[in-house]
Amino acid sequence: MGGFFGAVSRRDVVLDVFFGTDYHSHLGTRRGGMAFLDKENGFQRQIHSIENTPFRTKFEKDLHEFKGGCGLGCISDSDPQPLLVRSHLGLYAIATVGIINNAEELVETYFDGRGQQFMAMSSGKVNSTELAAALINQEGDLVSGIRRAQSLIDGSLTVLLLTRDGEIIAARDRLGRLPVLLGQSEDGCCVSFESFAYHKLGYDDAYELGPGEIVKVTPQGWETLSPPGDKMKICAFLWTYYGYPNSNYEGINVEVMRCRNGAVMARDEAAAGTLPQVDFVAGVPDSGVPHAIGYANESHISFARPFVKYTPTWPRSFMPTDQNVRDQVAKMKQIPVPELIEGKKLLFVDDSIVRGTQLRETVEFLYGAGAAEVHMRSACPPIMYGCKYLNFSRSNDHMELLARKVVQELEGDEGQKHLEEYSDSSTQRGKCLLRSICEKLGFDSLGYQSLDGLLEAIGIDKDKVCTYCWTGKE
Repeated sequence: MGGFFGAVSRRDVVLDVFFGTDYHSHLGTRRGGMAFLDKENGFQRQIHSIENTPFRTKFEKDLHEFKGGCGLGCISDSDPQPLLVRSHLGLYAIATVGIINNAEELVETYFDGRGQQFMAMSSGKVNSTELAAALINQEGDLVSGIRRAQSLIDGSLTVLLLTRDGEIIAARDRLGRLPVLLGQSEDGCCVSFESFAYHKLGYDDAYELGPGEIVKVTPQGWETLSPPGDKMKICAFLWTYYGYPNSNYEGINVEVMRCRNGAVMARDEAAAGTLPQVDFVAGVPDSGVPHAIGYANESHISFARPFVKYTPTWPRSFMPTDQNVRDQVAKMKQIPVPELIEGKKLLFVDDSIVRGTQLRETVEFLYGAGAAEVHMRSACPPIMYGCKYLNFSRSNDHMELLARKVVQELEGDEGQKHLEEYSDSSTQRGKCLLRSICEKLGFDSLGYQSLDGLLEAIGIDKDKVCTYCWTGKE
């Protein structure tokens, strides 16, 4: 996916942007970049690969070269950015988060045969941030350009833009699928995806942009340039997995939601009579832990950590580019606590079950360490659809998703017509899905959080939450 941080102040903001951007490293693993504007030196920019080296380590050596009272940084899982763009709208730096599903169509419709050239990435695809900038530049001003680009894009587009005047223009995507928050200090203001990032830098909560809202940020404050829309579809997966525990979106804290979500799961299982008799409840580290704490507290079953992740040298198992190395690293990270595994009946809560590859290896590892039973719970419903609004995954093939793949194995194409039934564990098809996945991955039992339970745990109007990956409904 990706994240961003920008700041504009009456003082130098290089360290603020450096640390603020670094605090978004959990949102991307491929590229990092920063751009600053100084009155004497103009724009300064640097982009690095962070596939095998963390953002902070990669950019530390560049800090002495940067200077400026305004700047922005980004973490990206796709395009190298931020970009420096020169057009009739002036010189500016731009970073984006989102996905453009119709990129090729847009290039053919609006730029083919007009002398417009796009830098191709190694995949051969157009850099989506460059395409967004090209669409913006077709209008007479930046605000009109951003709104036009957002209206043409199939997907979503959140924009952070640093102008030559030393102002930041921030635009939340049209339906508010991702958050954009403003912080304020005595010296200036910042813009961030994650709220905790600016809390640690001395900024206080100031404002959260509405869906589609565009604001101009200066050291003195902010001004709305385009008002928010009436409709919002913020991504529910932010709370279940992607968001950092300390952050708040739409006033709802991530960690609090996850604990509440686990409690709702346990409550509903107890009411249905499906709560298993186990020795310990545990989370699949790290994002499954708060869901498990809520589950344990509600069910009055002891919480434990039967295995921990070793992260000092392997902070992210998907950092190596080779799949075999990634798989081996994932195994090496799991360190058992034999006293909490041998002869024990264990229930694990994971934030989600997407492809299930590493989960099967985890179960084998636990049985190999002497577990008597391994029960699994997913803190969200079965994922049936790849996200088409945000760049969550490098693959758009629905059949790579475990639940869809198992449905296909059970009924072939006919089963794809009954995905809603398969997602409901109270139906015959739903129960069949659970049994089949248990057999496939080696669980003694499996349970998914219901969609109603998940929305209850989030606690905002359900019509304002995007649940496409579970329902396929926009």
